[in-house]
Amino acid sequence: MQFNVPDMSCGHCAGVITKALQQLDADAMISIDLPAKQVTVETAQERQTVAAALTEAGYPTE
Repeated sequence: MQFNVPDMSCGHCAGVITKALQQLDADAMISIDLPAKQVTVETAQERQTVAAALTEAGYPTE
């Protein structure tokens, strides 16, 4: 699943997002495209749960 994360602007942001998603699912495959402000996640979690984790980490999705 892919998420647009407009507030993601630097490597620190990417790190915070990665950590938040790994806490949600340690086996998740996470790919971050910083210039496009997109996060791709392969996980067994539901989309809504992943979006909530991103929002809780301070990076709401569009």
